[in-house]
Amino acid sequence: MMSMIEPVFLTEEIRRVEQIAFAQPNPPDLMEKAGYAAAEIAKRHCIPSPVSRILVLAGPGNNGGDAFVAARYLKQWGHIVTIVFNANLERMPLDARKARQSWLDQCGSVEMDIPNDLQWDLVIDGLFGIGLQPDRPVAGHYLDWINVVNAMQKPVLALDIPSGLGGDDGGIHGAVIRAAFTVTFIGLKPGVLTQYGPQYSGKLFVCNLGLDPAAMVLPRKWVINQKMVQMLLPPPRPANSHKGDFGSVGILGGNAGMVGAAILAGRAALHLGAGRVYLGMLASSVPDIDFTTPELMMRTPAELFELSSINCLVVGPGMDMNELTYKYLESALCCDVPLILDADALNHIAFHNELANQLKRREPATILTPHPMEAARLLDTDVSIVQSCRLDAAIRLSTKLNCFVLLKGAGSICAKPDGTCFINTSGNPGLSSAGTGDVLSGIIGALIAQKLKPEDALVLAVYLHGAAAEELVKQNTGPVGMTASEIILAARLLLNRWIYQHDSLKE
Repeated sequence: MMSMIEPVFLTEEIRRVEQIAFAQPNPPDLMEKAGYAAAEIAKRHCIPSPVSRILVLAGPGNNGGDAFVAARYLKQWGHIVTIVFNANLERMPLDARKARQSWLDQCGSVEMDIPNDLQWDLVIDGLFGIGLQPDRPVAGHYLDWINVVNAMQKPVLALDIPSGLGGDDGGIHGAVIRAAFTVTFIGLKPGVLTQYGPQYSGKLFVCNLGLDPAAMVLPRKWVINQKMVQMLLPPPRPANSHKGDFGSVGILGGNAGMVGAAILAGRAALHLGAGRVYLGMLASSVPDIDFTTPELMMRTPAELFELSSINCLVVGPGMDMNELTYKYLESALCCDVPLILDADALNHIAFHNELANQLKRREPATILTPHPMEAARLLDTDVSIVQSCRLDAAIRLSTKLNCFVLLKGAGSICAKPDGTCFINTSGNPGLSSAGTGDVLSGIIGALIAQKLKPEDALVLAVYLHGAAAEELVKQNTGPVGMTASEIILAARLLLNRWIYQHDSLKE
């Protein structure tokens, strides 16, 4: 499967690919290729007319060299190009200096600052790319330029990544160019996919510059996209089937005042295909039936643990933290079925080392689904630290507790204990509402109950959950006011569409 999906590379891995490429007997001119690729994308996708006014910002490193090459091609193709560069030439890399000189030799002048009396159809951002050091945020005239460009509200094409965006973490380092388009070179970077990356990168184009980076550096990080999830879907259901073929999910949660969280998880598990769903409700007074979804079977927590038919157990939605829920979580960790742990189940583990140690020793698969605050508690650190190194935080947590980990947020990250990561590309701000995490836990449980491998169920569920939010926006339901209950029905619609339309395409 890995050879068929799209890898993601850290900055150090991209540098290693470049070193390998430059060590070849006839090394490729990567800067020339990058600049030409950027100019082609600008011409095909970003420029409104055959003769357009283009502002190009060139920085002090190789990203600036790429910008000079792109500017040269666009000028040759008849566009009116203004290039702005203000850096120490002596500190500029040799290839970038050559690109600048080629521009001067063939095309003309360089401005020291952005002219304030001109209008442009497109801005090309070639300030930093992945060359910005994480400990040196954007400052000085570069900070001024970014603020000026963002205030223009003109389309921006960023080269490699938007300047000021962390290539590995998607964080903001001083200020960030807001791009409508980003052409990223050699391979995808985590920064354009997670945290602030999706917000600032716009439409992504990947240009490998004639290289095969996955053959040069072993990838450990991958993109979750439609192409990938098509390979993870459960097969169409046979005509001769019954509810027992599709597994049973148990939900443990729903304490007083939070009964809805467990019900949402249960409804999600039911609507996404589990054959049976049992709710072990913690609240002392719970109706015997959910009249909206009477198919859900209500049980006490003790009765839930007595069921032998459970194939997967979701623990945490609306759970609360007290001595009783501690004991139930302890019992759940002893169960010989896959677990999905969310909400206060995670907080119990963060505050009780004995539960964490019990978790680490488990043989059946366990999936943790923390948001950044919960991840920070589990790692005994601050949220800012988690967010500044999301990939590393997810991997460290997965390794520490010997679990699959879903670090939620924009560009959610699925991590495995061996260091492999998957970065999600679906979703929108409509998911920022109460109950959507409970729904996601229920979806994961449903897919595991239907005999998907836990890690495959996690990846498929995360993408499906985000895609359901996108589907609702297409139907003019959100993102403002989108509810968790609506996500369930949209996810069911998409899962059926994907399974049965995909199957018909194979015939």
